[in-house]
Amino acid sequence: MKLSKKLKLAAIFTGAIALTTPLLPALAQFTEAPVSEEEVVAIAVPAGAIGYNLNVVQQVPGKQQCYAEKGSEPTIIDPLWTTFDFTGSCNRSTDSNGYSVRLDGEDTSLDYRLDVIPKGDNLQLVAKNYKGGSNLVVGQTFGKPGDGEYVKIHLNTGWEFTKKAYEGKVLGHCFFSGDSQAIAAASGTEIAPPKATASSSFSDISRDIYKDEIEEAVALGFIAGYKDNTFKPTEPLTREALVSMVYGALQKVDDLELASADSASAQPYPDVASDRWSAGKIAWAKESEIVKGYPDGSFQPNKAVTRAELIAVLRNMAVFANGEPTELETNGDPISFSDTSSHWGNETIETMSAYCGVASPYQETGDSFQPDSPAARDYAAAATLRTHGCLTEE
Repeated sequence: MKLSKKLKLAAIFTGAIALTTPLLPALAQFTEAPVSEEEVVAIAVPAGAIGYNLNVVQQVPGKQQCYAEKGSEPTIIDPLWTTFDFTGSCNRSTDSNGYSVRLDGEDTSLDYRLDVIPKGDNLQLVAKNYKGGSNLVVGQTFGKPGDGEYVKIHLNTGWEFTKKAYEGKVLGHCFFSGDSQAIAAASGTEIAPPKATASSSFSDISRDIYKDEIEEAVALGFIAGYKDNTFKPTEPLTREALVSMVYGALQKVDDLELASADSASAQPYPDVASDRWSAGKIAWAKESEIVKGYPDGSFQPNKAVTRAELIAVLRNMAVFANGEPTELETNGDPISFSDTSSHWGNETIETMSAYCGVASPYQETGDSFQPDSPAARDYAAAATLRTHGCLTEE
């Protein structure tokens, strides 16, 4: 018996559904996983005439800093991710493909759209209901940013960040996850702005893993920030800055007499003029065998220091302060890094890993040291502070 064309099409369509349906995971299989509030931030991003767009940025722990915060009413965001290739450091979502609303454990992405709406001298993050239901205010900025400024959206009571998960695997999609009972209980109550966190002396280190050590190093006076209230934690350290930092740290060691390094009587190297700001300290470092020049006779004061070179100089600093020719008394277990065994600095790096943890894994995670990577200012400050601590502890 022949089937009509309509029946044939219906049969084909039904067969297609039967073939494809088992391949699509049921919505119930998607769950949510917790995420640390310290890792995720919702940001109102200026978008010209249309107002503001919503961005959600997640900081990958131990990686290069994605953003910095300043102030509380509102909290201004410095979008550091725009200054480097943030792949592997920051997860950034800019539309509904990357974030959605989840209420009481149910995915409601088909019911709500998230928009940033001006409200007086405030910006609100509103979940607008597609189906004629009530809109929900998810968060707010507690103040309006200036022109071109990015601003943090603080989540209201009853809301938190979670991540989409499937069969135990955490996915990249971010949920604004709400609890209806908590939201209802907070309805009609005045929401106070969050208390400002302990402020940093710099605008760009609030989320840096070396924040506390940077501030302690600055307080001791052997490293400083910049006039624009930044520290530039990820900027490579130069050779002359390293010499200056080492000299300054040794000045803070009791009972250690240092020769004056305020000025140089002559050029310490052909490429270091006697009136250069660092000339006196470079001359001192040369005389003290803390840092050497290059085979061609130059010093190259503006050249970036590698992590291995930093550790070699800090070892020389410790040996100089201890008055010992070659040996250091370590106080911990050495680390066998996965990428230094054939490197010229392996022995020194391993020794300094056992000397108050001066040499530590890259970004303080994993087992690699990355000896030939530039030494960033944040790690350099921390490593020098640890060396100073080893020299001054009782």
